[in-house]
Amino acid sequence: MPNSAKSTPKSVAPTFAQYAAEDFVQGAGVAIFHIASERVVVCSAVDRRMGKYYFLPKGRRDAGEDTRVGAEREGFEESGYRNRLLPLPTIHHQPQAHPRITAPPMTAEPVWIQMMPLVRHTKQYLLFWYIAETLPPDLEPLLVSKPDEPYKPPPPYPVGLTLKQRLAMEPEGYEPVHHEGTGVDEEEQAYESHLVNIEEAMMLLGGTSSVMADVVRRGWEGIQRRQKLEEEEAGGPAVESPEQVG
Repeated sequence: MPNSAKSTPKSVAPTFAQYAAEDFVQGAGVAIFHIASERVVVCSAVDRRMGKYYFLPKGRRDAGEDTRVGAEREGFEESGYRNRLLPLPTIHHQPQAHPRITAPPMTAEPVWIQMMPLVRHTKQYLLFWYIAETLPPDLEPLLVSKPDEPYKPPPPYPVGLTLKQRLAMEPEGYEPVHHEGTGVDEEEQAYESHLVNIEEAMMLLGGTSSVMADVVRRGWEGIQRRQKLEEEEAGGPAVESPEQVG
């Protein structure tokens, strides 16, 4: 993986802002990893002025939809890969549920949040970035729906399932199922998706100073940390998750 210590994107200073319901939109995006082959899904499209460009799938959540479910749905619609959020030992500032426990379970928290203008700069867009994985082959048939049926969200990643156990669910050389025609409009129907290695994905997404590239970096490093923690737990005393602040 590229050495990104000197050029990773930085958070901006905390600020005060306020938006009435009619003046903001919430959205979510996702980096979808096929852990066994150490690859991640990257989408591409062609713009008349920019030419071909690459991005991670993202979009606005539907009314009444949880942001995490919206991230998985947008990931599927824009890339064609079914996915589910992956709990990782990500450092965050969310408090643990009461009563608090010594070694809380890993959770699928956003790794970045972006704010940008939308709708001709009249609305504020709040975009949450998550980490996900492609689905094991036994789940794919359970989520098939007809064109006129609503999106079927996958069941969450099982509590207690290690990454080693998860990888054992796939036969050697398994390729995640790519579904055609999942885009919901003409623009999304033209998107292409690619499963590429981590370094190539970061390069295509703009290099280490790009937020989307950093989503990939943080996701892959989180997966590696989880694997290491689980290996240590299997071979010795329990290892606590990283300290949660709050």
